[in-house]
Amino acid sequence: DGVPVYNASHLFGFFSTFNPDAINNVDLIKGGFPARYGGRLSSVIDISMKEGNAKKFGGSATIGLIAAKLMLEGPIKNENTTFMISGRRTYIDILAAPFIRMIDDSNYRSGYFFSDVNAKVNHKFSNKDRLFVSTYFGRDKAYSKFKDSYIDAGVQYDYNDELGLSWGNIIGAVRWNHLFTPRLFSNVTLTYSRYNFKVFENSETRITDNSGTRTEKEGIAYTSGIYDFAGKIDFDYLPNPDHYVRFGANLIRHDFNPGVLAYYAGSVDTTAGSFGKTALELATYIEDDFRVGQRLKINAGLHFSGFDVDNVFYTSLQPRLALRYLLPGGLALKTSYATMAQYIHLLTNSGIGLPTDLWVPSTARIKPQTSYQVAAGVAKTFNNTYEVSVEMYYKGMDNLITYKDGASFASINIDWQDKVEAGSGTSYGAEFFLQKKTGRFTGWLGYTLSWTNRQFENINYGKVFPYKYDRRHDISLTGVYRLSERLRLAATWVYGTGNAVTLPLETYQPLKTSYTFADVQYYGGRNAFRMPAYHRLDIGITWIKQKKNGVGRFTLGFYNLYNRRNPFFIDVGYDYSGQSKKFIQYSLFPILPSISYTFDF
Repeated sequence: DGVPVYNASHLFGFFSTFNPDAINNVDLIKGGFPARYGGRLSSVIDISMKEGNAKKFGGSATIGLIAAKLMLEGPIKNENTTFMISGRRTYIDILAAPFIRMIDDSNYRSGYFFSDVNAKVNHKFSNKDRLFVSTYFGRDKAYSKFKDSYIDAGVQYDYNDELGLSWGNIIGAVRWNHLFTPRLFSNVTLTYSRYNFKVFENSETRITDNSGTRTEKEGIAYTSGIYDFAGKIDFDYLPNPDHYVRFGANLIRHDFNPGVLAYYAGSVDTTAGSFGKTALELATYIEDDFRVGQRLKINAGLHFSGFDVDNVFYTSLQPRLALRYLLPGGLALKTSYATMAQYIHLLTNSGIGLPTDLWVPSTARIKPQTSYQVAAGVAKTFNNTYEVSVEMYYKGMDNLITYKDGASFASINIDWQDKVEAGSGTSYGAEFFLQKKTGRFTGWLGYTLSWTNRQFENINYGKVFPYKYDRRHDISLTGVYRLSERLRLAATWVYGTGNAVTLPLETYQPLKTSYTFADVQYYGGRNAFRMPAYHRLDIGITWIKQKKNGVGRFTLGFYNLYNRRNPFFIDVGYDYSGQSKKFIQYSLFPILPSISYTFDF
């Protein structure tokens, strides 16, 4: 609904942030970006939420082994006001707790869960005015708890400790839609977006002696986040059937918290870390989607943006152009060119891949990221059944930032601007897509051949190196077979070249004493190693049954059917003798069965 989401996954990418039950429409734009989109270098996923059924009350409910979800929608009093609300929560932490206690009756407890809520209300004041209010709340939390009690010299000690990691998004939007004439309408929108990440440890000790009971508390927490307040106005104008003109403007206030460490113990409360920053981002745009004759369609536009931070004002003028030419026989030729600017930077931890991403602004020292992208392709549809397309692209990027060698988000005594290097990057390749859209069997095959590289003057001796997500081959194969009106079989297979990672060439102890706490590691080239390839097969079968008050769906499935140990991260460890070091691969998910029942009413 026009609000940016800064973390788009649950459970390290296993679940999407977006609940499918709450989604009305999804547009994926990978190239040829219309001028109305700005502020990012990468592709755009534009998601609109359901507005609620104006005719009747309904919804869906799902219960499964891992999670449960509920969606309700319908009119409020009359058809002029509608609502939609949906929610999800995993409960594996709740269900597993009794079994863990039976197997290991210790004082340790650990778990993970996520939850999210989508809600939207729509009111029609008249045929010319409508108001939309939408919100989203999502949270992930992984935790480990420990408790202990003991008596020493007649004094009772009760100790509780919790170590955890949490992150999540909160967004909200209020949009007023007004129809001036049948050819001109507007949307005025106010939005709020918050992303917050936190690592914490809290401990509490209750001490009971002859004088009574007292409690001692201490804790430490590392937090980072970004908060956005924005307003925008967008106009759609249709002067004639051959032209669709869009224009508008927006203003965003960014509040950045690049990383703060807080510690408390008793009456002592201390904070350290990078100072927060506030910045203003503004943009205006105009674009026209028009036809020239019967075969040529053009989208042309301009996007202008500015960024005010630290008494510095950056500006960027970004032309956009996309053309589609329809040849005889239904063959379509496409080409596009776009320049983009991004004033906020994402610092990604090069370690294990937990969501320790830091969003930081351009500053007087750190310039905005810029890019240009060209793409060309061909597409054809056969008998409204098969669709095939091939596209090639090239993107050049400047003013990218990354951590210097040895730096990370955890070194809070150093300002983040002193931890980073600025450089450039390229991304290029080709994509092939084949889809079957009708018949008992439907599905699609996608293959991407790509290269993504980075270059920094003081990293890797100034030589080009592969980016973390450089993935030479990427394959996705999905199929759905309708065995009958009540029975459907689905399968998905994915394959991807392993991520590029930086691993030590040698590791040693500088001093052979009992007081040595950590090894020293010597690194070679940046991202010079490859993780093993990622691939898995997911299958599922769904039984559909029409009931008096709705439709029931029972689904049985398996994630990672052949139990592939896909790498999550690689660390340095010891062999069984404890003398020789070796690389140890950690994996997240083995084969996972799933059973769920959904009732649509």
